[in-house]
Amino acid sequence: MNTAALRDENERLKALLAQTQATLGEHQAALATSEEARRRLEVILGELRREKFGAKSEKLRPDQYHLPLEDVEIAQGVLDAAQENAAAIIQGRSRGASDQARHRNRGCLPAHLPRVERIIEPASTLCPCGCGAMTKIGEDVSERLDVIPAQWRVLVTRRPKYACRRCSGAVVQAHAPEHVVPGGLPTEAAIAQVIVAKFGDHTPFYRQAGIYARQGIRLDRATLGNWSGRACFHLQAVGDRMRRQLAAADRLFMDETTAPVLAPGRGQTKKGFFWAIVSDDRGHSGPSPPIVLFRYASGRSGAFARQFLDGFNGRFLQCDAYEGYDRLTGVARPQGPWTLVHCWSHLRRRFVKLARNSRSPIAEDAVRQIALLYAIEATVRGSSPDIRLADQQVVRVC
Repeated sequence: MNTAALRDENERLKALLAQTQATLGEHQAALATSEEARRRLEVILGELRREKFGAKSEKLRPDQYHLPLEDVEIAQGVLDAAQENAAAIIQGRSRGASDQARHRNRGCLPAHLPRVERIIEPASTLCPCGCGAMTKIGEDVSERLDVIPAQWRVLVTRRPKYACRRCSGAVVQAHAPEHVVPGGLPTEAAIAQVIVAKFGDHTPFYRQAGIYARQGIRLDRATLGNWSGRACFHLQAVGDRMRRQLAAADRLFMDETTAPVLAPGRGQTKKGFFWAIVSDDRGHSGPSPPIVLFRYASGRSGAFARQFLDGFNGRFLQCDAYEGYDRLTGVARPQGPWTLVHCWSHLRRRFVKLARNSRSPIAEDAVRQIALLYAIEATVRGSSPDIRLADQQVVRVC
């Protein structure tokens, strides 16, 4: 072997050594990231263990339970990415080619979302043997969830004026449209965004102001509150219409759920309650549209249920077994007191627990019978009352 060949071999070995050292460094970095994620998980699990078994002074508040779980999920994501990166380095393949089948999400994304397709062609479609252009024999398709960030824009409205050049007497111009905030900055869509973020996504006004400031839009919380108040004034007519529709319904559903409410001056939140009043006749092909009306109350007393249902003409109220609803059975009304219709789900839950803990044959038989009723209900849901009644009579005969 001559000197030039030895020199070339030496350079090749040096390049291979450098590549091996770089790969080893990436591998060690991936393992370090994985170890850090493992330590993070151990700390979070220790906090959860201390919260469950430690002294009361060390326990978390109920509204903070979700925070450690989110940390666990984030740490798990870091750990998965580190392991995938390490596996890709060891096996000498790109990260994009690893575990494609496991992470494929085809068929899980909503069908109503628009699809934007992109085609990634090979660098060359000519046969390496020199045979010419190759023929397409198939393709791999993957779907990923993408988003276009919310984009604010300025809506410019122009109202041209027209006059007669001959007489110069008549001038015409279109009337200015009505706005929720007369002479103000926001469009109705902008106000809807603020309201949904406030009441639907529980984003306070001061946080929204910070979000909008990132796009150079300076809005203080008082302005956002004023916009929302004006919108609520105009939406009150819709709420009143919904209440009148519910008041005329013969059957209603009612339930309550907790809602944290800021307690001014205390630096913390207090417990409030949202009461939901629902009418839904779709189960028996009723003519009325489904309606849900939320009312807020500071407590869970049955007095609030009586107050919210004052003036309603319904007869049947589906609810859970909370004793606060019992006082509705003694309300003096022209159409008589409310008839409470309790929920099968709550009843089945007790039998399931009893069957699991005691293996009671009576409880197990009750669970099977209720499951049979569920199956029958699934087959007749949405049918007319006559069909539903006929199926119920068949069940009674059986």
